[in-house]
Amino acid sequence: MSLPAGQAPFRLAEVRFKNSRKGFYRFPADLHPTIGEAVVTEVAQSGYDVGRVTLTGELVRFQMKKRKVDPESEEILQIKRKASQKDIEVWQAARNKETEVQKRARELALHLNLQMKISDVEFQGDGKKATFYYTAEQRVDFRQLIKDMAKAFGIRIEMRQIGLRLEASRLGGVGSCGRELCCSTWLTDFRSVSTAAARYQQLSLNPQKLSGQCGKLKCCLNFELDAYRSALKDFPRMETKLKTEKGIAICQKMDIFKGLLWYTYKGEWMHWYELTAAAAQEIIEKNRNGEIVAALEEYTQENEKPEAKEVVFENVVGQDSLNRFDRPKRRNKGRNKNRQHRNRKSKRND
Repeated sequence: MSLPAGQAPFRLAEVRFKNSRKGFYRFPADLHPTIGEAVVTEVAQSGYDVGRVTLTGELVRFQMKKRKVDPESEEILQIKRKASQKDIEVWQAARNKETEVQKRARELALHLNLQMKISDVEFQGDGKKATFYYTAEQRVDFRQLIKDMAKAFGIRIEMRQIGLRLEASRLGGVGSCGRELCCSTWLTDFRSVSTAAARYQQLSLNPQKLSGQCGKLKCCLNFELDAYRSALKDFPRMETKLKTEKGIAICQKMDIFKGLLWYTYKGEWMHWYELTAAAAQEIIEKNRNGEIVAALEEYTQENEKPEAKEVVFENVVGQDSLNRFDRPKRRNKGRNKNRQHRNRKSKRND
């Protein structure tokens, strides 16, 4: 799309590196990067990095506003040039060494008895620096580990601690729903998830079902939480008991989507009475005013089940018989004539 008259193009682009790491970079006026193109970017220290352009133009402005990044900030680095074939070869050679380096780094950490897990390694585009991502429950003194790794690999080392959710987003995977993990595809804001979200949605507090691959509660528990909270405003609390002349009724179950609650009398746990949320609120309001209703049966919702219609099965193949494709039996008229002739001849002889 062509820009309006008098408006200059936005001179920033979004560049993606390994896994989900992204950054915003300026580019000179004579450079026109396109989406999916490999570019060489500056780094905070010496050297350069290689990544691929994911966004350009006004969409970058929108993303920077969403992430609260100032386009005029001096901390934003620049894109040096488009990556040449030699830059891509050096970058790919460094990427191919990451698995072997990660395995060796884990061996060095185990040798020093460090309580940490090195989950990922990311080489810089020029292959002169590597960032080791690790997870640990407590603070780890890895000064000796850095010395050993620098001696073994001959590169500059940077250690970066990440959380369990960020580790799962970097490694990726498939969730119990059968789709790719939200944190590794589109989710960037990792909000805290508590067991209260499961209670609001009437879910069983089973850690094996509520936990994701990171070992924490699933992020998707927060997706529909606001809808459940707004729907529960019309429902009474489950701890509230209904006072009737027949006895005290206790809530056993509720269906938020249908707007129904099930109550039982204290001592008669096998008999459940189905009430709407409005009916339960009406009984609670009467109890607050000092009035006791006669019984729950007066407010029970009667669900009339429709009569089952007689299902008539039709012959989908038609009215033809099943052996319509069989070959018909052919009668040998010649044999029958010979038999009749022999029978007549024997009778004459007799």
